[in-house]
Amino acid sequence: MNPFDETPPPREPSPNSENPSPQQELTPTPLPSPESAPGLATEQAAPPLPAPPAYPEDLKITWSWPHFILFVFFGFVSLVAVQGFMAMHYAPHKRLSSTELENYLLSNPKFAIGSMLIWYAALFFFLYITLSVLRGHSFWECLGWRKIKARAGGSPRNPLIYFISGCGLSLFVAIVSAQMKTPDNLPMEELFKYRQTAVLFMAMAVLVAPLVEETLFRGYLYPLFARSFGIAPGIVLTGVLFGLMHGAQLGWTWSLVTILIFVGIIFTIVRARTGSVFASYLMHLGYNSLISFFAILGTHGFTKLPTDH
Repeated sequence: MNPFDETPPPREPSPNSENPSPQQELTPTPLPSPESAPGLATEQAAPPLPAPPAYPEDLKITWSWPHFILFVFFGFVSLVAVQGFMAMHYAPHKRLSSTELENYLLSNPKFAIGSMLIWYAALFFFLYITLSVLRGHSFWECLGWRKIKARAGGSPRNPLIYFISGCGLSLFVAIVSAQMKTPDNLPMEELFKYRQTAVLFMAMAVLVAPLVEETLFRGYLYPLFARSFGIAPGIVLTGVLFGLMHGAQLGWTWSLVTILIFVGIIFTIVRARTGSVFASYLMHLGYNSLISFFAILGTHGFTKLPTDH
């Protein structure tokens, strides 16, 4: 060997070393076991986040319970303010007992009907500002006013069917109510002692009440209840509140209030099955229309009214 050769001589393998085979050289390094890397194992085994519940299109709303609480507060304050202002404006300038004052205000359609119309307008104004203007949504569509579409279960699409069904429900309720013993002089009956008030009340029952009540109960309340408690409890709760809202008009006669709770549940079932407030509105319209028709017949066109006032 040349001493000036820069190439070192090959080293002989040690007797204790083994030459790795090509297969051993290509073997990848095994990953650490879960026992040796508990942190890594915990990170890999983390369960996926639960998916948010899927709601049908008619239950996708933009409001929640804080908005509902604010709406209830606004409704109570506005009702007291409207009726208080109307009572002071139309009350006579002489001292009357509470019964005389009540009869006087009921005989004045500007108070009896006007105060309710102003209150309804205030509620709609609140919903329009908070749900449509501030959030940029269509007012009627976000409150469930949609076309009646075919859905699973075979709900009919013809609007006339719902109107006729409402008339049939009204006839059924009238037959059942006739078999019940109810107290005399219900608050609602007091309205029919005054011709002008009775005419305007029937007009409001057909032209205004179905629109307002279906928007509030089936358009605003039902989706919130159904998302929070489930569809079936939401239907029942909406119907109960609908019946209780009419309790004062019925003198809190619980047999009649229970019937209206049943009616409210039927309206809400129609709303749930069709996904449209328009369907329950048509049924409500048919229900009130038949009541008004019977009232016109029973009073001979509001020419023969009770005179014991």
